[in-house]
Amino acid sequence: MGRIYNTTMKKYTFTEKKDTRSGFGDGLTELGKTNPNVVALCADLTGSLKMNEFEKNHPERFFQVGIAEANMMGIAAGLTIGGKIPFTGTFANFSTGRVYDQIRQSIAYSNKNVKVCASHAGLTLGEDGATHQILEDIGLMKMLPGMTVINTCDYNQTKAATIAIAEYDGPVYLRFGRPKVPVFMPTDKFEIGKAVKLTEGTDVTIVATGHLVWESLQAAEQLEKEGISAEVINIHTIKPLDEEAILASVAKTKCIVTAEEHNKFGGLGESVARCLATNNPTPQEFVAVNDSFGESATPAELMKKYKINDEAVVEAAKKVIKRK
Repeated sequence: MGRIYNTTMKKYTFTEKKDTRSGFGDGLTELGKTNPNVVALCADLTGSLKMNEFEKNHPERFFQVGIAEANMMGIAAGLTIGGKIPFTGTFANFSTGRVYDQIRQSIAYSNKNVKVCASHAGLTLGEDGATHQILEDIGLMKMLPGMTVINTCDYNQTKAATIAIAEYDGPVYLRFGRPKVPVFMPTDKFEIGKAVKLTEGTDVTIVATGHLVWESLQAAEQLEKEGISAEVINIHTIKPLDEEAILASVAKTKCIVTAEEHNKFGGLGESVARCLATNNPTPQEFVAVNDSFGESATPAELMKKYKINDEAVVEAAKKVIKRK
């Protein structure tokens, strides 16, 4: 049995750890059974993206394009014209940086119904190192007009998001990861653009995305032991941002911490800062990678070194409370 986290609202437990990429693979498998318009494309990483079952069950709807990511985006855009719903799959670095021009020109500009699904994002890719640990992808994608940007926190939420985006008409960037992490979210229906409040608090708001959601829950537990009441909100959709949820929380706590596995420039933190600056200026601290590339090490070692773990969230919360 894993850690049990008690709040006034819910109890969070985990009995297993699973990688979020498996949530994507299982969600895609389910879509294959329920939505005949869903097709899948992969750039020579079927196993890594957990797309094997879809390929096995629906070979006529699966396209292996090889190491030709730019071509994959063009094919995906073309398939939408015939009413198909294409899901592209490769590493986050190759899903964005390598093919930004194709996504901008062929998908975003004409509002094509393509789902760009990106695994192995962030520092938690681990030993593969800086060339693969993209930390700029959220910024790249959220700047594209009309692009929805989603960054899920565990297996359950990733599976639910994968299923949900098939029903959404428009381009989507879905970001998930490689390591096995606690499964703690309920198997609820995923609502694009709707934040999930995980704990109630009065002293500080912590809004987190992706792998930093669990880290923030652990941080909130530590803060509670020190007499600090933290409100933790899971921001799974970075664009469109649930500004209402954020503003309602900071109206109560008067300060906020943003936590993400991304460069501090261009990510969740900056989206929240814009929201606050234009509505309710509020002290804010950023838990994010400080304008740096990564390196090769284990995910835990990297999160500690680059200060994007529970310890960093605790430190940021205490700092921002003093600024109120």
